[in-house]
Amino acid sequence: MDAGFPDQDLWPLTLVGVACVLVALRGRGFGAGTILGFVAGMSFFLTHIVWSALYLGPLPWLALSVLQSAIYSVAAGAIALAYRIIPEAWPSRVGRILVLPSVVGGLWVAREDVAGSWPYGGFAWGRIAYSQSTGPFAEIVSWVGVSGLSFLLVALVAMLLQLAVGAGTRRQLRLVAAGAVITALALVPLWPAVAERSVRIAAVQGNGAAGYFSERQPGDLLRAQVDATLPIRGENVDLVVWPENATDLDPLASPEAQATIDRLSLELDAPLILGAITQRAGLLFNSTLLWAPGSGVQDLYDKKHPVPFGEYVPNRDFWQKLAPDLIGLIQRDYEIGTRDGILSTPALTAGSVICFDITDDRVIRSLVDDGAEVILAQSNNADFGRTDESVQQLAIARMRALETGRSVVNISTVGTSAIIAPDGRTLAQLPTFTAGTMIEDVSVMRGRTPAMAIGGQLALIIAVGSAAVLGVSWLVARTSPRSTRTPHRK
Repeated sequence: MDAGFPDQDLWPLTLVGVACVLVALRGRGFGAGTILGFVAGMSFFLTHIVWSALYLGPLPWLALSVLQSAIYSVAAGAIALAYRIIPEAWPSRVGRILVLPSVVGGLWVAREDVAGSWPYGGFAWGRIAYSQSTGPFAEIVSWVGVSGLSFLLVALVAMLLQLAVGAGTRRQLRLVAAGAVITALALVPLWPAVAERSVRIAAVQGNGAAGYFSERQPGDLLRAQVDATLPIRGENVDLVVWPENATDLDPLASPEAQATIDRLSLELDAPLILGAITQRAGLLFNSTLLWAPGSGVQDLYDKKHPVPFGEYVPNRDFWQKLAPDLIGLIQRDYEIGTRDGILSTPALTAGSVICFDITDDRVIRSLVDDGAEVILAQSNNADFGRTDESVQQLAIARMRALETGRSVVNISTVGTSAIIAPDGRTLAQLPTFTAGTMIEDVSVMRGRTPAMAIGGQLALIIAVGSAAVLGVSWLVARTSPRSTRTPHRK
């Protein structure tokens, strides 16, 4: 499953991995299914998020993998139960080939939604849809969103397995049916979003010492960003974008930072959007600031999805007792932002997300609902070195471009930085751990794709509907004279 995601990016293998899990669950009971699900979850997450050990060591990596796998195991138990009772409750061909795969896909998506929102805001990494950013099914996301695409892909795999083991139907017909379903999904076109105009955006990767434990002197990050930006003086741009943590000096409090940023923005003759840690009313925020030449800060956005045990420690007193040395490394707690992510400039209305915000469906939908014409995805990936984390995040950004019908400027302190068109094309990209700039004419879009219009309702319908069908099937199977109540594997 992991090999379908970047860095290997062999998208079919994730679907093969899903098939392996489903084959293992067929004919099992709920208890055996949960055990198999936990093993499958651990094997996937220990591989997929191994980069999380680079920042604070192996304990957070192991703890996060165990938590994700525990949620995974419950869903796997429910899927195993579905394989046993739905054929009894729905013995027809429709039940085996349509109802069962739909319930399996829905239960998988329910697991993704729970893991992406609980606990402490969740961890929405490793969703099946994210593995398809370069595959033929990616454009479906503009119609049904990330949860909808995950549902369709898992249901497709489950249906193909049912066709492969089907009885009473000629083999040729099963092959034709499988090919027709795969072809139909692969040919779904991208929602035809229409660009109203274009704006010229410059994005700057400073390659400063931006890691949490990096050795640096005050002002080093700001100087690195300024030095990397100087070559674009004289360029006619509508907006300049810096990454998360672009300056280590708070522009709201540091006269040095204010003078430096204002001087540069005047030379560029363009608004500057930059990331900084700000302190207001004694509270710390991971913020994005909109700086106008000669006028200073016009607006700001505070990160809505700070990373628990990375950017803040929830229930610090409790966790401090369990792992005092580890928790002691995280010396500051960022507040959860409540401001909207809309930053309006004379040329465009931008929607800002900071690092892991990009994984939160609710944050993305709110930007589009509030009128964002372009999405600025700012991040600081320095703590993850040369692992797969940054390219996995870039794949998520690409899926968000397709889903929202918006250009996405994905700009990092050290990479991977890229500008992505609404159709998923990479317009520009910078090598990692290299200072540089990207300047592109970016499409400005309005309106909403079907995925954005449906919003979170589809994911809820899929999850609740699947659970309801499973519950009804259980009741029917219990009272059915066909029920043998003995294990079987077909």
